[in-house]
Amino acid sequence: MAEQLGIVGVGNMGGPMANRLIDAGHRVTVYDIREEVMAPLIARGAERATSSRAVADATDIVFFSLPAPDDVRGEALGSSGVVAGKRAKIFVDLSTTGPRTTAQVVAGLAAKGIATVDAPVSGGVAGAVKGTLAVMASGPRALVTRLEPILGIFGKVFFIGEQPGMGQVMKLANNLLSATAMAVTAEAMVMGVKAGLDPKLMLDVINSGTGRNTATETKFPQQILPRRFAQGFATGLMYKDVRLCLEEAEALQVPMQVGNAVRNLWRLADSVRGSQSDFTEIVRCLEDQVGVEVGSRR
Repeated sequence: MAEQLGIVGVGNMGGPMANRLIDAGHRVTVYDIREEVMAPLIARGAERATSSRAVADATDIVFFSLPAPDDVRGEALGSSGVVAGKRAKIFVDLSTTGPRTTAQVVAGLAAKGIATVDAPVSGGVAGAVKGTLAVMASGPRALVTRLEPILGIFGKVFFIGEQPGMGQVMKLANNLLSATAMAVTAEAMVMGVKAGLDPKLMLDVINSGTGRNTATETKFPQQILPRRFAQGFATGLMYKDVRLCLEEAEALQVPMQVGNAVRNLWRLADSVRGSQSDFTEIVRCLEDQVGVEVGSRR
């Protein structure tokens, strides 16, 4: 009999990943605190659970896609969490929580005989929909190998290492670079527009030169110039990821002067635009300060 899979957290990222598992023919049980995000999956045949514990009662492998470390700890180790389930023996965390949270969850679940793979993902909502995410897996090599056919449904699987939390460190490094590209591109673009440059022409030049990055190639032309601001990733989550990265660097005694500046700018965006705003709205913080708009010129 095929293994039953469960997903806790079926929002912007977890929802598309659950859909891909259903498309691949897997039997899936879902749980989220929001009924409205579970409904489309249940309509496709997914089973509805009422708690993380209920997911672990009904499935062999439980995946998490949750926004914050506290959410992961609570839903994994709480009284209604995976640790209290009767069936699941494998836990896979697709969230971004930092290695210290991973260590706590690994220890707590291991005491109940549940093995953990730490497998944060990168590639955004579009990558989750298309199955082109980068999956950064760490944990026992044999277990990662066993899970690779399933993880491969989400995208390209990279084995980061056997030590719990190594995938988290990789993800934090990746997101620091992504956050930096977004923040510094916003500064450069606002400066250029303030000086009278055409923002579309600026992007054309930058993307033909050495300054190109993920922000200039996709986020600015697709979201900021047309004033959509709908990339699908919250400002508060980006700030959280940068903060976790800097905390890990501090714990490792690795100085991050640029990283500290990036954290400050994302803290400002989180405060001014709000945690639930799309993270591309960081440019609006700078626009408001100098009285310009980085938008397409008609």
